[in-house]
Amino acid sequence: MYPIISKKTLAEGIHHLDILSPLVASHAQPGQFVIIRVDNNGERIPLTIFNYNRQKGIVSIIFQEVGETTEKLALLKEGDSLTDFLGPLGVAMKEEFVGTVVSVGGGVGTASLFPKTRAFKELGNRMISIIGARTKELLILEEEMRGISDELYITTDDGSYGRKGLVTDVLKEILSLGEKVNLVVAVGPVIMMKAVCLVTKPFKIKTLVSLNPVMVDGTGMCGSCRVSVGGETKFTCVHGPIFDGHKVDFEELMRRNRRFLKEEKLAIKHFGQRKG
Repeated sequence: MYPIISKKTLAEGIHHLDILSPLVASHAQPGQFVIIRVDNNGERIPLTIFNYNRQKGIVSIIFQEVGETTEKLALLKEGDSLTDFLGPLGVAMKEEFVGTVVSVGGGVGTASLFPKTRAFKELGNRMISIIGARTKELLILEEEMRGISDELYITTDDGSYGRKGLVTDVLKEILSLGEKVNLVVAVGPVIMMKAVCLVTKPFKIKTLVSLNPVMVDGTGMCGSCRVSVGGETKFTCVHGPIFDGHKVDFEELMRRNRRFLKEEKLAIKHFGQRKG
């Protein structure tokens, strides 16, 4: 069992948990993830590692309530425990000095973007960060991102905070003004990451994306998380989750992510009825 050391709510439906897992904490690297089960009857879901403290043996995760399992996870309190906490999984991000890096985060994807941005900053890169959300109330980790960024831009879809518009609007401006950018890292909804890649491709700027497709076992056995990258089949759990965004077949990825929408809606409905 893996006890919850602390819990806090960052925004409506978005939560931060500190989990005691010394083994995972001792090996975790930026870009990796864990697979959890809330209880013995629960499904397995992947969640990005937001942070880790090797000395205290604590791993931090941030998640959004989007389905039955994440809703069940949100009901847990400090002192409760998770049945499974498997990791770290996936290939860690390759950290290097490249010059100027633009980090682009959408919604809860900012939680995954944070450790990647910090890693590049610690290597001396100049970091320009752009984070966005639908509304001010759903924006997370502003101060954390500001602390590791040389420049920070904020957008909201409705204009309730920062600039009104999309993160790609700011990215276009930065690149169009001639800013010398050596790398772009994007994490967020699939449609957002696709849009970022469409912006950077004409400028021939390497763009890394972190994918989160439907995943079951996390070891490459089930094949559920397969994606096409550069015309080749890759398994996100063992080859990723970080890929060259200009090579990802985003249309296929979006189709595959819609496979279980009906079942997911039914699960949420039934869970709501049981809670009621």
